Amino acid sequence: MFPISVMSVTQTLPKSTRLRTLGMSAEIAARLRTMIEEGELPPGARIDERAFCEMFDVSKTPLREALKVLVSEGLVLHRQYIGYRVAPLDLDELRSTFETLHGLEATAGELAAARLSEVAMARLERKHQAMLEAHAAGRRTEYFRTNQEIHQLIIDGAANPVLAGIYAMLMSKVHRARGAANADMLRWQESHEEHEAIMAALREPGRPRLAQVLRQHSENTAKEVLTVVARTLSEPAGHIATEAKGKR
Repeated sequence: MFPISVMSVTQTLPKSTRLRTLGMSAEIAARLRTMIEEGELPPGARIDERAFCEMFDVSKTPLREALKVLVSEGLVLHRQYIGYRVAPLDLDELRSTFETLHGLEATAGELAAARLSEVAMARLERKHQAMLEAHAAGRRTEYFRTNQEIHQLIIDGAANPVLAGIYAMLMSKVHRARGAANADMLRWQESHEEHEAIMAALREPGRPRLAQVLRQHSENTAKEVLTVVARTLSEPAGHIATEAKGKR
């Protein structure tokens, strides 16, 4: 819960000022959400309000409005007198979610093998090339986003809306854990090589190996993500004041 004083300050501002503040808060919330989901703000990290106010060049009011949104989404925790932290990850829930995702990836591969259109395949080739360029240039965030887009194109190519809906729900649970693991440079290289294997399977006539290759990639990703999460859960969480100031 936010202190009453913060809510009352926002409510008593002139209407035009409130609108600007709320709009600013939405932008800040979006930027923080991306930082959390892509692993830039790791699970358990302390959110130094002063550092982020300096980083975004704002007062505490819009920052706290943004944090309130992230608290409601379960991405951030707030404790009175302690402050804000990125919500930790639940290792058991992640493990169970990944076990389900392995099967979905394989099923999507079986369906996409027969249903993927030439137009969709051409888009996959373009995305793969963009991912190769991001990898070669060391653009980790761009690589990660393009990687996700490739997986989504395969899911779309399966042409099964029920599968797509379940996949989206489960991916939302593991997305920021995958972002944290993606920061590991060794896994980044391994993932790059596995995506080459996925594209090779997609190019084969009939695509007989696609389901197997997708499942293996999912299992390898899960193994690394769970290892990284287990390690972070055993380490004391630091704060991000220095990093935030460095990104101004």
